Amino acid sequence: MLDIAPEIDLTQILVGFGLAVFVSVAAWRLRILSINGAIAAFVMGGVIYGLGGLAWAIPLLVFFGSSSLLSRSSVSRKKIVAADFAKGGRRDWAQVAANGGLGVLALLAATAGWLPAPTAWLAYAGSLATVNADTWATELGVLSSASPILISNGKRVPGGTSGAISLLGSAVSLLGAMLIAGLAAWFLSGQTSQVILAVTIGGVFGSAIDSLLGATVQGIYYCPQCKKETERHPLHTCGTETTLHRGWAWLDNDWVNFISAVAGALIAVATFQISL
Repeated sequence: MLDIAPEIDLTQILVGFGLAVFVSVAAWRLRILSINGAIAAFVMGGVIYGLGGLAWAIPLLVFFGSSSLLSRSSVSRKKIVAADFAKGGRRDWAQVAANGGLGVLALLAATAGWLPAPTAWLAYAGSLATVNADTWATELGVLSSASPILISNGKRVPGGTSGAISLLGSAVSLLGAMLIAGLAAWFLSGQTSQVILAVTIGGVFGSAIDSLLGATVQGIYYCPQCKKETERHPLHTCGTETTLHRGWAWLDNDWVNFISAVAGALIAVATFQISL
């Protein structure tokens, strides 16, 4: 069993950043990350492995690896959706930070002694379960043959719409959260069932919060040329300037991801405490 207690060990830190170079460069060469995304992944991965060791690195690698593989499935179908709603095929620094930033903060808090290691671990796992659940739902939910519904009002909307949910997306969201929950329970000895339950609930509800924010207050724009809603701003893929259609301009998808990750972390910690 790997130890989840963080420590400051120079050798481990050097190994962590060395491995992070390899992973981030490989992701950039495979066109998974942009250049600034690769730099952000290098810093994040180096800190996670350098301070947390293999136990903290494995869940992050599982999330990153699985989401990258899923993003390459059914590419032709997803290109249609990405034209209106996605930022692009390569993840940039903001997307990397939104998905893993809370985990880094939890690890740093545990290293500094501000949080007990088990609490920080549950927060880390809850945040990763959230982004993993959301990513799986996004990548596979668009493949559903049935049109999704908007979580806020139940109306049918085009696939890929922010805040849209489907039966397929919800099912794979649960599986994505459970995968991280299983890893969290494996490395945190004791209370296995409580850890799995807490992290799964944190991931599922965190992902639901992501959808709710996307359906209500996330900034969504409108392309007058294509007559479509889009997340792209200031220009749509056709080159036309987009205008704010609904929501808050400052609340883009990256902020929604980060806020939902924080919510998933808090829900996981609270659920575990209640279950004791």
